[in-house]
Amino acid sequence: MALMTLSRASTPALDAEALARVVAEQRATEIVVGLPLHASGAEGHQTELTRAWVAAVQPIVGLPIVFRDERLTSHLAEQRLGPMKRGRSGGPPTRSQREAYRGRVDREAAAIILQDELDARATARIGEGGTGGEEVGGPTDGGSVETNR
Repeated sequence: MALMTLSRASTPALDAEALARVVAEQRATEIVVGLPLHASGAEGHQTELTRAWVAAVQPIVGLPIVFRDERLTSHLAEQRLGPMKRGRSGGPPTRSQREAYRGRVDREAAAIILQDELDARATARIGEGGTGGEEVGGPTDGGSVETNR
C-alpha cells in the first residue's frame, strides 16, 4: 500500500524539501522513481523530464535514486481498483470524484512500481545464491511515495 502521493511543487528544490521530510519520517535509505517509457521501451520527452527532475532533486535529498520502468502500472492499478464510481443518479463522475480516483490510481501505481523493484532485487539475490528472504529498503517496504508529474 502506498503511503501518499506528493503533488509537484513549483520547483524541484521545493519537491526535494517535501520528499526529504517523508524520507526522514520513514527512515528511507533509497528512492525508487517510475521511469515513463514508451510502450516500445524507448525513452521520450517525459523520460527526459523525469531524469532532469531526479538530477535536480537527488543532491538535495542526498539518497540514491533508482529508476524503475513504470509502463502499464497505471493500467494495472486501475484494474486492481475497479472502475471509477459514477456520479449522482448514475451520471458522469464529478471533477472531484475523477481527481480522487486519479489520486488512488497514482498511489496504487507507485506501490506497484516499488513492489516490482523489490521483487526484481529478490530474484537477483536468489540468482546470486541468496535465499531471497532478506529485507530490502527497511521500514518503507510495502509503501511508496510518488510525485505527480
